Amino acid sequence: MSLLESTGDASSTAHTDYEKWVRRLYLTNLFHPVKMGLTNIQRLHKLVGNPMDDPSRVVVHIAGTNGKGSVALKIANTLRQSGKRVGIFCSPHVSSFRERMQVNGELISEDEVVDLLPQVYELCVKHDIPATFFEITTLLAFLFYEKHQVDFVVLETGLGGRLDATNSIAHPALAVITSIGLEHTRILGDTVEKIAKEKGGIIKKGCPVLVGPNCPQGVLEDCAKRVGAGSYYVPDLVLGDSLDHQTTDYDEENQRIASAAILLLQQSHPNLLEDLTSDDIQKGVLIRPPCRFEEVQVGQVKAILDVAHNPPAMEYLMVKLQNTYPSQSFRFVVGMSSDKDLGQCARSLLSAVGPSSIHLVEAAHPRAAKIPDIVAAEPKFSDCHFSLDDRSITKQVINSLQLAEENGEILVVCGSVFLMAEARQALGFDEPRDSDYISEVAGAGLRQMQENFGNTTIEDGPSRQQ
Repeated sequence: MSLLESTGDASSTAHTDYEKWVRRLYLTNLFHPVKMGLTNIQRLHKLVGNPMDDPSRVVVHIAGTNGKGSVALKIANTLRQSGKRVGIFCSPHVSSFRERMQVNGELISEDEVVDLLPQVYELCVKHDIPATFFEITTLLAFLFYEKHQVDFVVLETGLGGRLDATNSIAHPALAVITSIGLEHTRILGDTVEKIAKEKGGIIKKGCPVLVGPNCPQGVLEDCAKRVGAGSYYVPDLVLGDSLDHQTTDYDEENQRIASAAILLLQQSHPNLLEDLTSDDIQKGVLIRPPCRFEEVQVGQVKAILDVAHNPPAMEYLMVKLQNTYPSQSFRFVVGMSSDKDLGQCARSLLSAVGPSSIHLVEAAHPRAAKIPDIVAAEPKFSDCHFSLDDRSITKQVINSLQLAEENGEILVVCGSVFLMAEARQALGFDEPRDSDYISEVAGAGLRQMQENFGNTTIEDGPSRQQ
């Protein structure tokens, strides 16, 4: 019996091998509950020859509460301007699993997934390694980058940093920490300082460190000193200037972090980046990931999609909307993750509009906040648009589009990334999207899927001080 047949999907002849393998990957955590630590991924990485530790390959490692995905994309996009091959690893995805690993902007193909993913599973079976969804996905990405012989790899952590699977790399060229805020407090700690120590776990001996302005600098400087890291930088120091105002735009801050990172890489690897100009950097860092203040026109309605999923990000989004469109009215479609501060997010929304301009939705994902829980967190939300009988995201998006057109409003779809795939489809996006055969096990009715850390435990490993 083959590895794929052992999942019970062999009879599903109507589905492609890609669908079957990715479905199996999503089901992995049902059998191997998440235990955060580096043992599994270090064993797997070693078994394939530690390709991410190749001294000819430059690895940039990025952690942070907000902004890490945007900064990763900006750095990767700018490095591409040098003519080099650049891999990027990011999570979670919006519409397709393949978004998580790319080379020079091209998603891993379905055929490559079908070729490489079984190799990872064979290693797990042969060597009795109970790897989790994220560990398997991380090694899949490593094999993908090795296949394409990339010059640079930009790695975004999945959760925290110290015990994240991406932290299996031994010699990153640069560690970047974008921002620190309260998130995943049951796992990472219940204070900003504790969370900073976990994310600071990506800092390694001899590795230079770049830290964004919205971080507890003292804590992270201490982390750097303890491990004997290289120089410690903040963007103002690298760029030689500072913002003359308090920024209300995450993207402006992320551009500065990414620009500073590129300048540091030019200093450490001048031969690889000698052709990269200041104009290349300025243009390269302008890129935004999908659903980060992404503006589209849908018929007569301007729509903005943003994965503002926690209180700081939601507050930033409200200020950004009001500053960008001061004379416009807004209508919101919003869904949240259950592990966020629902009440604080709700109050941020109410600072911009009344309840009658808000449509509540509930994604089919185990981490999605239930509509009754959102309403309970902010009683004024009882006057929002929602249906407990039909919690369809598509229905609320279509309804909100109609009302936004009638009232001359800008439609804003925001909150958890888990609602975005269906919302984008309802808005008419034409892009790679996982089939229902995959998505039905990526969320609905299952307790232990992709970025669901509800059953996470911590293995013995490097101490938090280290």
